[in-house]
Amino acid sequence: MQLRLREQRNSFLEKHLSGETMDYRQIMALFLPILIDQSFIIGLNLVNTAMISSSGVAAVSAVNMVDALNIFLINVFVAVATGGTVVVAQYKGNGNDRMVSRAAAGTVTSVTLLSLAIGLLIIGFHNPILQVLFGSASPDVLDSARTYLLGSSISFVGLAVVQAVCAALRGIGRTRASLALSLIMNLLYVLLNIVFITLLNMGVIGMTVAVNIARFVGAICALYYLFRIDASLHLRIRDLVHFPLSMLRKIMFIGLPFAAEQMFFNGGKLLTQVFIVSLGTYAIATNAISGSLAMVFQIPAVALSLTVVTVVGQCIGRGHIEDARKFIKSFLWLGSILLAAIALILMPMFKLLVGLFDPPAEIVDDIFLILLINAVIQVPLWPISFILPSALRAAGDSKFTSITSMLTMWLFRVVLGYVLGITLGLGILGVWLAMNCEWGVRGAIFLWRFRGKKWYEHKLI
Repeated sequence: MQLRLREQRNSFLEKHLSGETMDYRQIMALFLPILIDQSFIIGLNLVNTAMISSSGVAAVSAVNMVDALNIFLINVFVAVATGGTVVVAQYKGNGNDRMVSRAAAGTVTSVTLLSLAIGLLIIGFHNPILQVLFGSASPDVLDSARTYLLGSSISFVGLAVVQAVCAALRGIGRTRASLALSLIMNLLYVLLNIVFITLLNMGVIGMTVAVNIARFVGAICALYYLFRIDASLHLRIRDLVHFPLSMLRKIMFIGLPFAAEQMFFNGGKLLTQVFIVSLGTYAIATNAISGSLAMVFQIPAVALSLTVVTVVGQCIGRGHIEDARKFIKSFLWLGSILLAAIALILMPMFKLLVGLFDPPAEIVDDIFLILLINAVIQVPLWPISFILPSALRAAGDSKFTSITSMLTMWLFRVVLGYVLGITLGLGILGVWLAMNCEWGVRGAIFLWRFRGKKWYEHKLI
């Protein structure tokens, strides 16, 4: 019986997740380390939010507000790193090892320099930024936000180095090494938070110190791996300084539109955060806790959206268009199945999960309603809204995906979020419903694009 079930499973995987470019075993070898990585990142983020909540509603509100800005900024250089992943993956599929090394060097250098520029800019203008975005917040929340923003900005370079190295490693399919580097940084962050927040009761200052130590230790480990341990990329320190501008253009062809998309996309999310700030501290806390829990539901789907970049990039690099189409369809179905399964497992555990944050009793019912609606809606809509554009971008279709995401974000999530949340008085629920509507519109456009031919006709390498 067990043998028969194993044969049926292997036959199913062979049919849907195998092709000329790679088979299901290679895809699973890519996916599982990324899944573990995302589980740790999001799970540890949950623990960190829970720990800082012990310092009070003002502290968790300040961290959530600044993290909304941090995500906006960090995603700019992560977008450029994604451009590096695509270029590395396509050269890997093409079998050009020399250009794989050059693409990896260009990724690390460009992402690091960009993060340094962003960090210095925020440090220089932190006061006006806080006043414009969160000026209506209470003084204690604003003071904590200032401390956390400055500390986060200093840590950007460390995080950028880790993200760039991991992006290059994912491009060549070395997801285990990427996982190890990510775990070093994130586990250290949590351990330091336990020391500084829980044991020493340092609150937001403790979290700020922890994030800097963790990210710069992670950066040192990433560079050590790249230069001393990795045997496939053959990188030297001087390669980070001397890399061809033609390579930078290839990386930026994918990275810049994606970075612009992330700026506009997360800028819209930041603007909705401003709506939420005006609703009061309890509303900020409701959004923070709901957001942290919703990310847990999306862990497998997020891992698929990262894996598909390497898979489709290598398919396109080898010229196997039908493989790319087949894998994308399979990833979309798998994303919906995993989202449904996780929701069925976690929704009955709601009281246990929300208890980690020790929220005020007044907001628990609101958090449950938001999570329930979101868990149902994301099953059909999240994969086509997030996994599909990752796949199109891996094929070089960066401009279309970025413009679509920017337009739908501002026309639907921001405007509709204000109408539902503020004008019609639905509050946080209205903001989240607007986000769900935007997923549907964006996903429908990407499906239309995928059915055509233009998405794979770009010549990146």
